[in-house]
Parts: sequence; C-alpha cells; structure tokens
Amino acid sequence: MTKITIKERLRYKFDSFMSRGTAALIGGLALVCLIFILLMGVLINVANLAPEGSDRLNLLEAVWSVLMHTIDAGAVTGATGAWSFRLFMLLVTFGGIFGVSILIGILSSGIDTKLESLRQGRSRLIEKNHIVILGWSHQVFTLIPELALANANQPDTCIVILSEEDKVYMDETLQKVLGKLRRIRIVCRNGSPSNMTDLGIVSIQTARSIVILNPQNDQDDTKLVKTLLAITNIPRAVPQPYHIVLQVQNPKSLDVIQLIGRNQVEVVLTQELISRILVQTSRQSGLSVVYMDLLDFNGNEIYFKEEPLLQGKTYGNALLAYNNLAVIGIKHSNGKIKLNPPQEKPLEPGEQLVVISEDDRTIKGAEITHPIIDEQTIQITQRNPDSAENTLILGWSNQIYQIIGLMDQYVAPGSNITVVAEFPEAEVNLAPEFLGTKHLTVQYFQGDPTERQVLEKLQITDYNHVIVLCNSELEPDQADGKTLVTLIYLRDIATRCNHKIQIVTEILDPRNQTLAQVARPDDFVLSEQIISLILAQIVQHKDLNAVFADIFDPEGSEIYLKPVTDYVRVSDPVNFYTIVEAAKQRGESAIGYRSQADANNIAKFYGVVINPKKDQVIALTNQDSIIVLAEN
Repeated sequence: MTKITIKERLRYKFDSFMSRGTAALIGGLALVCLIFILLMGVLINVANLAPEGSDRLNLLEAVWSVLMHTIDAGAVTGATGAWSFRLFMLLVTFGGIFGVSILIGILSSGIDTKLESLRQGRSRLIEKNHIVILGWSHQVFTLIPELALANANQPDTCIVILSEEDKVYMDETLQKVLGKLRRIRIVCRNGSPSNMTDLGIVSIQTARSIVILNPQNDQDDTKLVKTLLAITNIPRAVPQPYHIVLQVQNPKSLDVIQLIGRNQVEVVLTQELISRILVQTSRQSGLSVVYMDLLDFNGNEIYFKEEPLLQGKTYGNALLAYNNLAVIGIKHSNGKIKLNPPQEKPLEPGEQLVVISEDDRTIKGAEITHPIIDEQTIQITQRNPDSAENTLILGWSNQIYQIIGLMDQYVAPGSNITVVAEFPEAEVNLAPEFLGTKHLTVQYFQGDPTERQVLEKLQITDYNHVIVLCNSELEPDQADGKTLVTLIYLRDIATRCNHKIQIVTEILDPRNQTLAQVARPDDFVLSEQIISLILAQIVQHKDLNAVFADIFDPEGSEIYLKPVTDYVRVSDPVNFYTIVEAAKQRGESAIGYRSQADANNIAKFYGVVINPKKDQVIALTNQDSIIVLAEN
C-alpha cells in the first residue's frame, strides 16, 4: 500500500470541509478573511506604514483601515503616502476582492439551494393537531373541502399533504381547483409516505388524524402496508394514539393491516363499499340523495350522544324523545354499534345514542314529554313479498362478481341479471356453480355498450334497473368517456320508449361527474367522491366507520324508502311524531320523508327531507315515501 503523504491528508481534509455545505463554507471563509485582516493590520502596524500626512497607525486603526479596503475595492484610490503603503493596501484590496467574490458566490449558491429545497417541499413542518393526507389522487379535491366544512368552527386548521408529486404542481393544482378555503391552511410536502424520514417532515407523530390514499391499481395494497409500518414505528409525541384512516383495495390485506395497526386504524374497503352502494342505490329511487345528505357536511350528519335522562328507558322511548334529532341506533359501552335495535332494548349506563343532526351545535338534550301523536291516522300495512326483478349490467370491472353476489342477497327468487361486455363469452365465467347465487340467474351478452345498436337490441323496457360500470384497467378519462357515451344513449332510448328505469352510473374521476349528472336522482353518478366523503366523516369521528359498515351491509338494518301508505293515511296532514310512532310499531326507525312532487327539483334536494322537526305538520300524498332504517 502506498504511503499517504501530508499533501494528500491536507487535500482530503480540505475536500471534507468543502462538502459540509453552505454554512461551513461561509464560516470557513469568514475565518480566513478575519485572519487575513488581522495579519495585514499587524504588518502595517509593525512596518510603521501610514497614509500621507498621518502618524504611525496603532493596531486598532491599522485593522480598521485594512477592513475598509477589503470590503470596498474603491477605497484603494484614496490611499496616499509612501509607495510601500500604497502597494500594501493594493494587496489588501486584491485579497478583499478575492474573498468577497467567493463569499458572494457561496451566498448566492446557498440561497439558490435553499429556494430549490423550499420549492421541492423538503423543509420540516412544525405543527400539532393537524390532519395529514398521505398520497395524491383526484380524491383530495373532494376530501379537503369536506374537511374544511367539518372544521369551519375551528379558528385554524392545517391540512398537510405528503406525496411523491412535485410540490409546485400540488400547490398550483389545489389553488386552481379549490381556490381559497376559509380558516384552512393547506401545506404540501414532497416525499415518500412509506419513508420514516419523510413522515418526520410532516410531523406525523403529532397529527390529529392521518388519511392514507390508496390508488385503485394497487390491488395487493403493498404501498399501503409499507406506509402503515413506517407510521407505527414512529413513536407518538402526544398521549392520544394514532387515528389512521386508510383505503384497502383487497380484503385479503385486512389481516396484516390489523396486525400492524391494531386499534389505531379504521379501514375502508373501497371496492366492496362501492359495490354495496351500487347495488343498494340501483334498487331504490332517491336512496342516493339520502346517502349524499348523510355523508357530506353540508346537510345532516351522524353523531353520538350520551343521554343520562334516558338511561333505563327503551330505544322506542328514545325515538320520540327529541324534536330536532332523529335517533337511529345505540353505541354499546364496548364500542359496538347496533342500528335500529329492538324497540324494547333499554339504554344502559355507558351507552350512547346514534343520532342524525344538522350540526353538532344543534344537538340538545332529551325532552321527557308526551308528544302529540294522531293514533287515528296510523295504519300499519304489510306488503306482499317483492316480485322478481330484471337488472342490466353494462360494462365489466373487477367488482362484477361481488355486485352479482350482493344483488343475490336482495332480490326475490326468479330474478335475472344480464351482463353486457366486449369479452368473448368463452372468457367469461358466470356459471351458477361458480357464482353461488340462490335467487338469481345470470346471462351474458357479448357486445360493446358504447354502441347504440347493441343497446337497442337489449329491449330496455324489459329491465327494472341498469348499472353502468367503468373499466378500471383503462385510464380514468378514457373509461369515463366510454361510460358517458353509454349513459347518453341509455337516457335517450328510455325517453323514446317512455320507460322509467333506474340507472346507476360509476364514474372514476370526480371531475367528470358533473358531465354525467342530470336533475334526476335515479341517475346516480357514483365515483370516488363518495369514498372521499366517507373518509372525511371517519377522519372527524372514527366510530362512524362501524356505523357506515352496518348501513351498507346487507345483513341487519339498512335505509329504505317505503310508501307512506304503509304507515299513515294521507287524507289529512300529520306531524312527524305520528310517522315515527307508526314506524316504531313496525320495528323501524323513521328518519325523514320524500315528496314525489319535488323529485326533480334540485333546489329542494329532489324532495328528500332528512331529520324534519317532529312537531312539523306535513301534507303527504300517496306517491310520497317514508325514509326508515329497517331489516328489509
């Protein structure tokens, strides 16, 4: 091995010093300049050099003179006296020019580096009790406004986005789409959500809640699992545990997610949830409007209320105990949720009521009174079992088998589903033994749903419901474009045939949703927007995840719109207390009504009224509906 020379050691130390960054370079240069100034000042003093007409300079004056010539190159023109003094000060000036030039270059480079760092969004965030969104997708454009509405009564709410997208791009896009949001600060940072160092940049350990967005193409949830591992390995800096809300595409990922996150995570099964909503809204006119009212923060929301005055009273008593709240269930002391429990179920200590209210500030205490109920108006009618239904599914997606399985749990025996897609029949397996259906028969027809001739051949008048699916394997714009073409043709054919049909449309990109919407609630346009609304609700109240899981589950109680004549006579106006009592006698929880006269009036929310005041007198007709939570 060659012996290392002193020159090589010095070069290595110099290279190491130069690589330390701007602050070290500025400090080193300042030290060199200081030594140079002091040395030159001492030499002037020792050599007895002085300008013309001046006595010998003392050490302090000599140092000051050197400093002025170092900083100001023009000062050399004022140097007079002996040529030795002039030449010496010229040398000092050259040294100053050299030192100052390097210093300016270092400062300029350092400022550029800092600006580039700020532009890249790599500076550390100093926040507490903020909301962190990990990842970037179209959902942020729905999620952030909903969080802004939910926190409108807070003086200063910070929402932080950490994504691998460029910070400038995120800032400009959010400003363009959302504009200025009152009382909300949006901060973007560039980094990997699965990198612990990058998570530290957004102060993940002090966040109030965390949302992990999961792209639809991540079917194995690998990035999500890595992100969750990174978060849970960062010690919490506040007493409260992490509140993490995450999207999961594959149900098989649930086990590992629960092992990692335990009680700190709230999981939203995206594909399963969309399938459930597609099926439920396709079967009931106006149900989509009810869901949107409950899910966004503009109308009514679901809250939890502890009510000591009602302890020992039954759930049936609680239904009539509030004028301005709709009671829909009970949260047990162990945290489990039961919607529309048996009417005789008593409210025990530690239990809370699940209620619907316009705002948390409008929630008032129970009113232990005797509400006015018109017993003479109540008429309990039990209808015949539902008849067989015909459903048409246009398009193909990964959810289709799940949709068919869910539909089978709702429909009457003898019902039929026809699936139309471009794949050859040999590539599609819709055999009964594979699907495991009990009430449904499934047929397949090969054809392109975007072609009018194909739709004309299907005889739309034979179907009760139509579901239009997006191909998730295509780019969102391309998939949505095909869906919009199909929807336009469908509406035109149905109008020409004078056939009232329920159409539920899936849109992938929320920005395309407005293009498909019309003033008909039956044409419900489903997109990731509804997932964003659910995420926002769970971010604010983690227990709502269990409530939504129960509402959208085929088992247990769900939301139905049932004929008003099943509850009361419509010959005279009736207050909502009477309707709640009628629903109670049927083992149901009434939460509102729908006026068919306003079914196409967007200004009146398509006739849907959630949580009306119970003492309000309502004039109903035979075409109107009561909105209830019921078993079926």
